Amino acid sequence: MTTAAEAPRPPLPPFSRETAVQKVRMAEDAWNSRDPVRVSLAYTPDSRWRNRAEFPQGRAQIVELLQRKWNRELDYRLIKELWAFDGNRIGVRFAYEWHDDAGQWYRSYGNENWEFDAHGFMAVRHASINDLPIAESDRKFHWPLGRRPDDHASLSDLGL
Repeated sequence: MTTAAEAPRPPLPPFSRETAVQKVRMAEDAWNSRDPVRVSLAYTPDSRWRNRAEFPQGRAQIVELLQRKWNRELDYRLIKELWAFDGNRIGVRFAYEWHDDAGQWYRSYGNENWEFDAHGFMAVRHASINDLPIAESDRKFHWPLGRRPDDHASLSDLGL
């Protein structure tokens, strides 16, 4: 549930194709910032997640999970792509590349199911993620850390 003091977070449901794509890109941009607090503010204060084998609830636990994640997943770069939408729900597929502290690169693939409240905050997030070790020479995400450039290839364009 969103607090009354928080301004709505457009675009709001029900989503059109255009607004669903916009919501997905906004999420991608926030996650590519690797700022746990910024990311957490897109979720309701009591948001429920399933992220791999973790089940955080609420913004404080989301921030803790993301801090651990980005301390482990170095040089993280993410691309999200709309898969489906209906009403207040969006389905997303994604891939991100990162390396561990030993220098091993990975490409993590996954799907997310999102459910939003009437004010545009995500109330529920279910993520399924698989990690594939890759050689550094197999990386496909080479933009500078931060927001993916608008002219960078999408997951579909990259054959992912």
